[in-house]
Amino acid sequence: EVQLVESGGGMVQPGGSLRLSCTASGFTFSMYDMSWVRQAPGKGPEWVTAIKHGGGDTYYADSVKGRFTISRDNVKNILYLQMNSLKPEDTALYWCVRSGGPRGQGTQVTVSS
Repeated sequence: EVQLVESGGGMVQPGGSLRLSCTASGFTFSMYDMSWVRQAPGKGPEWVTAIKHGGGDTYYADSVKGRFTISRDNVKNILYLQMNSLKPEDTALYWCVRSGGPRGQGTQVTVSS
């Protein structure tokens, strides 16, 4: 069974940092491109960032470029999202998504003073 389990969310003040993790199981993680997607309250899903299966190529939405970093460990089967300089508008439920599906249950990130 394919499983993606996110962790690392929480509440942080503006300007703070968080690192999200997504632990994958049930498939060959190293063969799949992966993404992070988020959904803020009252809004639709927003693609945030993606990484190719080998980890060599990464892509970012303009809204997070320069602040967020996606990475992966293909030995431990974990996807990461390092989020720095967080803003209130980054408040959302964050999911990791395997190319072609599925996605995890999500982890909540709240940025508030």
